[in-house]
Amino acid sequence: MTPITNPALLPPGGLAPAPAAPPAPGAARGEQPSFAKALQQAGAAHELQFSRHAIARIQRRGIELDQSTLGRLSEGVGRAASKGSRDSLVLVDGTAFVVSVSNRTVITAVGAQQMKDNVFTNIDSAVIA
Repeated sequence: MTPITNPALLPPGGLAPAPAAPPAPGAARGEQPSFAKALQQAGAAHELQFSRHAIARIQRRGIELDQSTLGRLSEGVGRAASKGSRDSLVLVDGTAFVVSVSNRTVITAVGAQQMKDNVFTNIDSAVIA
């Protein structure tokens, strides 16, 4: 798997970084938008935010996110919210996402390759989406 670095590969309505993300360097000069900027533009429809840490992990670990994955992740977060969860582990096709349910922000992502010997702490629920 390769990281999503080409904004054209991102699904429409995909995912967005948390609002605190600064503008991309060079964006005002008309340069190619950064990964974070592309994620921010693509994410308004799903209401999910991605922290800077999560974006870095997704890129570094080569986790691919398509429209289906994002939809199932969003649905899993919604299910966790309906049960009163605060911090949840959402599993989608072998990828684990730790999510702050109350603000719908993905905190980190771990691919199947990196999950071996991992321990997830500070969660109060797990959802298989």
